[in-house]
Amino acid sequence: MIRFLPLGGADEVGASCFYLNFDGTGILLDCGIHPQKTKIDSLPKFELIQNEPIDFLFISHAHLDHIGALPFLIKKFPYLKIYTTKQTLEIARLTLHNTVRIPNEKLSGTSNELLYDHDDIDLILRSAIEMEYEKALEIIGLRHSNNDSIKVTFYDAGHILGSASILIEYQNRRIFYTGDIKLSPQTIMSGAVLPDKPVDILITESTYAATDSEKVGNIKSEEDKLIKEANRIIHSGGSVLIPVFSLGKMQEVLMFLHNKMKRSKLTEAEIFTGGISRKLAHLYDLNRYLVNRNFEKIKLSEIEQINYFDVVNPDYYKKHPSIVLASSGMMIENTMSNKLMKYWLHHKSFGIFIVGYMDPSTPGYKISNSTQGEEIEIDKKTKVNCSVNRFHFPSHSTREELLEIAEKLKPSRVILIHGEPEGKDWFGHQILKSNQNVKVNSASVGNSIILSSEN
Repeated sequence: MIRFLPLGGADEVGASCFYLNFDGTGILLDCGIHPQKTKIDSLPKFELIQNEPIDFLFISHAHLDHIGALPFLIKKFPYLKIYTTKQTLEIARLTLHNTVRIPNEKLSGTSNELLYDHDDIDLILRSAIEMEYEKALEIIGLRHSNNDSIKVTFYDAGHILGSASILIEYQNRRIFYTGDIKLSPQTIMSGAVLPDKPVDILITESTYAATDSEKVGNIKSEEDKLIKEANRIIHSGGSVLIPVFSLGKMQEVLMFLHNKMKRSKLTEAEIFTGGISRKLAHLYDLNRYLVNRNFEKIKLSEIEQINYFDVVNPDYYKKHPSIVLASSGMMIENTMSNKLMKYWLHHKSFGIFIVGYMDPSTPGYKISNSTQGEEIEIDKKTKVNCSVNRFHFPSHSTREELLEIAEKLKPSRVILIHGEPEGKDWFGHQILKSNQNVKVNSASVGNSIILSSEN
């Protein structure tokens, strides 16, 4: 029997973690933390598998909503074998150490009580095993009930450096887990690679399934709009703030801006970056010939940029029209993008550019849905004096690309995860509209789905 059980990340973006039982072999797909929740609610529901066989963990990529709960998982299941790509492992060494206090504070409520430390992270990551794209691995768990092995293959997901979708083959079933997937190219990443044969079961993210692509435009029109608005602001003496995730979005936008300046499409201006994003850019550089990517000859670390932590007084940005790429991408409290956003809001000539997903519970969501002259609640009532512009630069597949993935892989069953109910409803309806014989399930945490009852 094959059974699928979501532990987190089913009806929302955060704490992604999914359990599969293949006749006694237990496999976990990802193990993330929820950035907007606290204490035990920020973790996947590990108690659901406390009495289940747990043998292997396959990590799709290194964003914290897919990997951040790893230390807590290993404390519960210390003999778990971990597999991921070389690049994800390298990134995890940076990000898990850099954010060690965040998950600890979420659970303990204090920065003084660490439930795990840097030594624990080192031990976990030293034991992880690297996977190559499109090179199959055969596994079998300790309590497996027969002699049929399980075959696991990673495919480039096109989302960020090292990201992978995962194909699992067992007996007569082919199961494909997309992870976070981007089918078409971004500025750096070249786009996802799919299996060349159909699958039986597709477990797919649905992050942007609720976003109407006709309203947001195509990537070329969005690029042109961003450049036009950036030029307007810079020429008027203002500065641009672009909140970005340190991993993935920061590198993509930095390369995009660099290319446009070099082609004289974008007015030359100082670009500011900072924090861990610089170390992550170095990893992108080191791996530029080892993965499928664009502009591999350009080193991100050699693009001219200034550390925003060197700016003592934000009035600098009034005197020097600049573009600031600051994390966090959702402008969460006590981050650089949040601090700068509060300064930006007071200046009419400035602009905030939204280029990524915003969780509805974050300050970034409030900003992205505000208009110039409006009064909003950010700590206190604040007038939005600067311009706010939203541009669609997705690192996830659009709703059309999600449907294209389903059409290419021809599954007989689709399980929808990693998305909001509205998007999952639209996605499921479109799948059934094109093929009523497909079974569609909207996953929910704690509810098992039997994928095969064959012995």
